Amino acid sequence: MNQIYLDHAATTPPLPEVCDTMISYMKSEWGNPSSLYDFSDEPRRAVLDARAHTAALIHADPKRIFFTSGGSESDSWALIGCARLLRCKGNHIIVSAIEHHAILHATAFLEDEGFDVTYLMPDAAGFIHPENLLKAMRPDTILVSIMMANNEIGTIQPISDLAYIAHTNGCEGCLFHTDAVQAYGQIPIDVKRLGVDLLSASAHKIYGPKGIGLLYIRDGVTLTPLIFGGGQESGIRGGTENVPAIAGFGVAAKIAFNQMRATMRHEIALRNYLIQRVLHEIPFCQLNGSHQNRLPGNANFSFEYVEGSSLLMMLDAQGICASSGSACASSSAEPSHVLTAIGLPDELAHASLRLTLGRNTTKKELDLVVSILKETIDQLRSISDSYLNRISR
Repeated sequence: MNQIYLDHAATTPPLPEVCDTMISYMKSEWGNPSSLYDFSDEPRRAVLDARAHTAALIHADPKRIFFTSGGSESDSWALIGCARLLRCKGNHIIVSAIEHHAILHATAFLEDEGFDVTYLMPDAAGFIHPENLLKAMRPDTILVSIMMANNEIGTIQPISDLAYIAHTNGCEGCLFHTDAVQAYGQIPIDVKRLGVDLLSASAHKIYGPKGIGLLYIRDGVTLTPLIFGGGQESGIRGGTENVPAIAGFGVAAKIAFNQMRATMRHEIALRNYLIQRVLHEIPFCQLNGSHQNRLPGNANFSFEYVEGSSLLMMLDAQGICASSGSACASSSAEPSHVLTAIGLPDELAHASLRLTLGRNTTKKELDLVVSILKETIDQLRSISDSYLNRISR
């Protein structure tokens, strides 16, 4: 059975160039980049090159890129580091209700520490409206964190407008962070034009290795460290550099930069083809998220009279890898917090299917997926009393 992988939002297959690079820094160039002898020159150069390549994807100064263990650490560092740094100016934080759990769990931790957190609700397409942020801003607001693109429904937020409101209506020095884990390397990003102070990204969403991410920190902002050690990452994130992963991240970022336009065209064309076929050929179906302003490879559907976990298992049995939302919450019995926040009832939220395309996805694969999807949904609905009652009326 051939596998069709349509869960690129969860993770992507590491590129051969990435794997080869990582192996070389594990087998031969394994020196500590912080050491002063010649054997460490190559690992040190690899870290510098990766910093430059990862910075180029967001038009940032390489000196403002700080490597972490992944997007979750970057998010936690951004929120907790900012909160502790600015507590003398206020204790109010604003995030959206549809953030990744890396953000929502960090804000829950901060609430336990005495911070006041406001959760902004999206509209039915998943947008956070700037006027709603403006209404929520207070003189003691020290931090706003709104994700650039949602990991479940793919909606891309108006980040520049939101960042401007945060900077002009909060306390003096109020910071704006965006979780760009899903957007980084997928769409053009310019941190200066967007006006963000902090940005999180992860390598394994762009065909790089797992366990490595970054936090962009704007010049002039100094975060309180979460990890203390020997002064690595300009003294604000301790721990010996994970050179193989960092080098692999750099290679993945360089390739993403060079191929972004072509990849976007490829994924948008196939995404639109998939959405059109599913909406036209499968009744009682809806697309979740924005129809226009969404990530190139994201398609999220809800199917009435279908139980989502059963659908996923039946697709998996036929070699199709998909999801119902965030991989980090895939074991939860609760409906997606993103889908309920945009107004879906629990039964539709439980009946969601996220299909996320990649660079190597083909139209032939999507044709097969649609065919199998139609057949599978028909099977599931044939044993649904509510569906049978509806079509018999």
